[in-house]
Amino acid sequence: MAIVVVLAGSYLGYQQLSDSGCSGSVRLTVAAAPEIAPAVEQTAQKWIQDGANVNGTCVAVAVTPVNPATMAAAVASEHKVTLTGLGAAPESVKVPDVWIADSSTWLLRLKTEAPGFVPTDGKPVAQSPVVVAMPQPIAEQVGWPNKKLTWKDLLSQVTTSTQMRVGVVDPARDAAGLAGLLALGQAAGTGQQAQAAKVGAIKALAQSASALRDDLLQKFPHSGDANDIATSLSAAPLSEEDVIAYNAEKPPVPLTALYLDPSPMSLDYPYAIMPEVDLQKSAAATGLRQQLQTASFKNALAGAGLRSPDGSAGSGFAAPLGAPDASPAVSASAGAKSEGGTAASGLDASAVSQVLGSWAAITLPGRVLAVFDVSGSMLEPVPTAGGADRAAVTRGAASGGLALFDDKWAVGVWLFSTEMNGKKPYKEIVPISPLSSNRQKLQDSIKQIIPKKSGQTGLYDTLLAAYQNVQNSWQPGKINSVILFTDGEDSKEGISQQALVAKLKALNDPKRPVRVVIVGIGTGVNRQELETIVKPTSAGGVFIAEDPAKIGEIFLEAIASRSGAN
Repeated sequence: MAIVVVLAGSYLGYQQLSDSGCSGSVRLTVAAAPEIAPAVEQTAQKWIQDGANVNGTCVAVAVTPVNPATMAAAVASEHKVTLTGLGAAPESVKVPDVWIADSSTWLLRLKTEAPGFVPTDGKPVAQSPVVVAMPQPIAEQVGWPNKKLTWKDLLSQVTTSTQMRVGVVDPARDAAGLAGLLALGQAAGTGQQAQAAKVGAIKALAQSASALRDDLLQKFPHSGDANDIATSLSAAPLSEEDVIAYNAEKPPVPLTALYLDPSPMSLDYPYAIMPEVDLQKSAAATGLRQQLQTASFKNALAGAGLRSPDGSAGSGFAAPLGAPDASPAVSASAGAKSEGGTAASGLDASAVSQVLGSWAAITLPGRVLAVFDVSGSMLEPVPTAGGADRAAVTRGAASGGLALFDDKWAVGVWLFSTEMNGKKPYKEIVPISPLSSNRQKLQDSIKQIIPKKSGQTGLYDTLLAAYQNVQNSWQPGKINSVILFTDGEDSKEGISQQALVAKLKALNDPKRPVRVVIVGIGTGVNRQELETIVKPTSAGGVFIAEDPAKIGEIFLEAIASRSGAN
């Protein structure tokens, strides 16, 4: 249906252009999030009717509704990278001249993995606050409308209530789900207890997670029966537009939109002109962009349940049940924290990577060989960690990371320095074993991360052996990885860097990919050295924790990254 509509619209556009006085033609392709695509199409066709042209050349516009996750996968593939949680896009999905995703976080994630991805413009054309959707009876049970709820309140409900069944659309595939997970994480704060709360929240959300938004919406109550309400989905972070669209179908139990404090980043619908677009198409894209700033477009957005970028709404906007005020201009302030494409501008890319890393560790099955440096330099104290040495800080990060991994994972532990097992610089403490039956054994192994005072750093031989170990035991359907922690450069007592790179290139098998991630600890590591030895592997990256106290955060970023050295 979408193809027929686009073709028919394009044909009509060309007919209209032939009568407008312009000559020639330039065809602009636009991929837009499904909820905003009709408003963009309507505005584009009006522009064409009014004689759209660029310096006398006729402009035709083809607007296609595309799920943001699907288009993100297509853009990633074009740049030869991948994003966490996204598979390959269908071959039929082509990268357009202009992409209007639902959130700037998609652009942020792509730029993080593919530095060559540099779209222009990027300013928002619409907005939809991220809310917590609850069936009205459930909302009343938690105090709505008399009580103003916060994300801390929700976090408490998520982690302690046995009656609250929460869900989320996979945050790796959905911007509203990602915003909700970030808000819960910020509500938890920092520290060991906070980390436990975050893990508990993610595990609770994962139990009723969905890959698609429509699938999640189907989990809300289908009748007003008390038993149905009690056993159905109780809450989920969604966009305001999702709630409006759901309630427009007149369900037996309407959803209430709760605008929790502090306001999370809204969906901001950035207008991204793709890097490969030529000057003529870029000019046409700028012309269309101007049309999306008109009052008629604002009203078209209102009809689709969306707001303009400043949070106000056009005529016909129906504020959802739960909005603080029926007035669109007033209720916008409840969920709209900022204007002007700032949904991701104030957000550190590492914060997104950390939350996606946590989600991946808990929800995706995998196998990882964790390899820890125990050379003498790991005895160096860390001022920002109260004077604890690097090894102690690493033990803490390893213990926290192990607690994060779900039982679907298998984990192994190696230590390395020099002469750890005869002449070998590495020593196996625990082979790669299922966490479901070996969690305590693996947790105990972390206590053996104790530096060897006179030990050097046998990095190259260790990395080669670890890579071969994971590849030889490779399992399909899982992420097969080596994560190596080191605070120094190779001691030059074993295989050379050139020989290591050659061997890794020869071993690399696209049918049995092994992801290698190196976490550099402190300022004594050589980034160029680490990036050189990671490059021949299938995917992975280099992450430097210049402040060793932040190893735990860097570790989560490493899990989230799917490709490229960072």
